[in-house]
Amino acid sequence: MKRVYLYYKFERIWHWAQSLLIFFLGFTGFEIHGSLTLFGFETAVMWHNIAAWAFIVLIAFAIFWHLSTDAWKQYMPTMNNLKAQVEFYLTGIFRNAPHPTKKTALSKLNPLQRLVYLGLKVLVIPVMVVSGLLYMFYRYPSGAKMETINMDGLETIALIHTAGAFLLVVFVIVHLYLITTGHTLTTNLKAMITGWEEIEEDDDEEDKPASEKVKQEIPV
Repeated sequence: MKRVYLYYKFERIWHWAQSLLIFFLGFTGFEIHGSLTLFGFETAVMWHNIAAWAFIVLIAFAIFWHLSTDAWKQYMPTMNNLKAQVEFYLTGIFRNAPHPTKKTALSKLNPLQRLVYLGLKVLVIPVMVVSGLLYMFYRYPSGAKMETINMDGLETIALIHTAGAFLLVVFVIVHLYLITTGHTLTTNLKAMITGWEEIEEDDDEEDKPASEKVKQEIPV
């Protein structure tokens, strides 16, 4: 095993800020639907809208960071070891089987994580943002009168937004479980707090560019 700096400062800040916003949007959103009682309907709507705008700003920063650092390549899907990864999570993990893929600074996500996170980033979250904005601006002032978007009604938008919310709830539950599947129960959690994680030695380490080795050793 070796200790490697895997998660950079912005990556960790973005991860925790996104987590807090998703939880807060979930609580206020379900209160708007009448499933919870925390703030009261009007206050819940106000805070839900504020958190939504904060989430959109965070998304904009995250997109810029992913594009400027080439971090988006981490999510490129691959079929290599995908079946083995699924079998590991279904049965192998309970038999203490070895992990089918190795985590490295250049490949932090296993094949299944790549597919799930890619779907989250290019499908679920965009659907949530677009449907949320449509819901927010379904009616808008125009001069002395109110205009309405040319749609049959809010029901379809609300159903799509709610479906996306339930998908996020499922993702969060699975994500919380997978956090505990590291070398110890808290390994993955500590890595996302400090940036450092112990990973298996890579036989090809000496073949990597020197610049990449420096990245792994010096916090940024």
